[in-house]
Amino acid sequence: MRTRNAGRIVLALTATGAVLAPPALAYAEEPLRVDLRADVDRDGRVDLAGDTDMTGEDTWSVGRGAVFLPNIDDDSKRCPTTGPGGRRLSDAKLAACNDASDKKVNGRADAADLARVRSVPLKNLPSGAKGSVKVTKGADRSRVFVKRNGAWKLVTSQTRLTKAELAAGVEFGVEGKDVIRDSAKWDGHVSVRLKVTSSAGTASDTVTLRAAPLLTHHALQNTQQLLVTKIKGNDPWAKHQRKFVKNLEKEAQQAGITKPLVTFEKYGDIWAQDFVEPAYLNMTGPDGRQRTMRVMLRSAQDREAGRELYEKLRGPNIGVVQAKGRDMQGWETLNSYGNLETIPPYAHNGRSFPAGRIIMGERRDGSGVRPSKEIRTLLTSQGLQDPLLLDTSWLHVGHVDEFIQFLPADTPRGWRIGVADPEAGIELLRAAQRDGHGATKMFSVPGFDGTSAPKETIDQALASRYLVKDNTMAAGKIAANLEILKRETGVSDAEIVKVPALYTRGMETGDEGTRVPLLRRLGGSADPEVVERHGQQQLLGRDGNANAGASAAPAPETVMTSAYVPGAVNGILLSRDRYLAPRQWGPVIGGKDVFTEAVTAAYTGAGMKVSYVDDWYTYHLGMGEIHCGTNTLRDASAAWWKP
Repeated sequence: MRTRNAGRIVLALTATGAVLAPPALAYAEEPLRVDLRADVDRDGRVDLAGDTDMTGEDTWSVGRGAVFLPNIDDDSKRCPTTGPGGRRLSDAKLAACNDASDKKVNGRADAADLARVRSVPLKNLPSGAKGSVKVTKGADRSRVFVKRNGAWKLVTSQTRLTKAELAAGVEFGVEGKDVIRDSAKWDGHVSVRLKVTSSAGTASDTVTLRAAPLLTHHALQNTQQLLVTKIKGNDPWAKHQRKFVKNLEKEAQQAGITKPLVTFEKYGDIWAQDFVEPAYLNMTGPDGRQRTMRVMLRSAQDREAGRELYEKLRGPNIGVVQAKGRDMQGWETLNSYGNLETIPPYAHNGRSFPAGRIIMGERRDGSGVRPSKEIRTLLTSQGLQDPLLLDTSWLHVGHVDEFIQFLPADTPRGWRIGVADPEAGIELLRAAQRDGHGATKMFSVPGFDGTSAPKETIDQALASRYLVKDNTMAAGKIAANLEILKRETGVSDAEIVKVPALYTRGMETGDEGTRVPLLRRLGGSADPEVVERHGQQQLLGRDGNANAGASAAPAPETVMTSAYVPGAVNGILLSRDRYLAPRQWGPVIGGKDVFTEAVTAAYTGAGMKVSYVDDWYTYHLGMGEIHCGTNTLRDASAAWWKP
């Protein structure tokens, strides 16, 4: 809040009896008027001459108010990834280091991460005038630096500003030590006060800034780079997985993605979607351009792959945030980030989400399992993307990416919902059966590494005990989730793209003789060196359980399923109009895969060009698809406060 304590007026008096001296002998010192300003209008410039940065300097809203960055990247690459002698650092020590963990400004790049605050030059200051700076709110969450002789110096309780500095105007830089994690404990606000004392009295002024919100990406932000795990080893499965990586790279290049793949190669965890969620922070920098910092949000799980975010990715303009305390335990599947997607920006029923809105899945099956409370609190505390929970209790792994996605569209809204359609999947099989193709093999995938391909036919699939029943159930669950999304976003049926799919409660396809060996089919590496070095968790399926069970005991009547035919919605949006889906390997009739034809038609009707990559043995049999095994870095340069 702006406070102005005017200096005293001093009158020179002479006494001749009770008569004052003539007015010509009186003089006065002008009152002090301290004026501290920040970039309230977010144009990158602190306006000292006009009033554009005066109104609202002590308040904050989504559309107006000064912003500072949590300075959690490592611009000078000073943070260690190993201890003395190459010793392994703990997760806590890895997380403890970033640019805000010291009391220095580490070069020009680090200085660019500072939000600027400036004082209006003070004229006609009396001799002996001095200034001091104090953070009156959020002091333990931030640091303030003062620029002196071209260098940034930490402001402490002992810092004093000279008359000359105050007369010239002072520049300050503000950084945050961490992202907002719990708004009940800290709402992200920092208030900085400049106080000036002189013979003319004392005056002060205060400005308020807020930490930039940590935001997740949405489908309207262009894909700039892909992330994927590359498995080491010479066994057939590892070679097959590396072939997938090579094919992925080709698809990215054909879609116009020029940056090379980022490959995780140290820990053998193939589910690159799950152990990290790319997010970002941004503000307008001093040059008027958006200053963007990528943040790798590590999953609240005890999985080693998250360490590689620090060891490989953390650096200039890239930070890492992980959960703390008890949340970083176990492999709870709902804490995987395949269970976090983001609705593109929208406004509906008086609520606006200019940066999009997060969706996550929870189990409404009596088990009471929800994603990490700490992560949900963190996401909610940003104040912009209020997570919406959907019911994923009907899915074995329980991730929202198994049945729903968001696609760019040339519509007033700018996007559509893509959703799995189990009823359409069953109808494809029934239509083939009616046309006399019931004896056609259900799957056209070839065998691999000494195992034969699945042998069941369309007739056998439709006659199985559970397939039709499970997909009827899945269709009902998906419809219920769609109703939630329609109610919350205003999306109409015409804005929904239905993509044929099939689910099954059984993990196996075919009889015992056609099963892929357990360790390989559940994902991870079969390389003995990887197993010995990193433990059993690397050999597990996407839910992280050796028996592929759910995260907690469900209610007795609960049926949990996973994709039977590779889930087409569980793919990658390579560009605004190019989509990469998992190869379907469905029944081939008349030389054409009936599922591929139907999936292509669905996406083509939505204005997308579709290509396919094989993930059957690399991801599908581990209850995931190519979306589960990859991740995307997207363009986050647009201002999140602008609709």
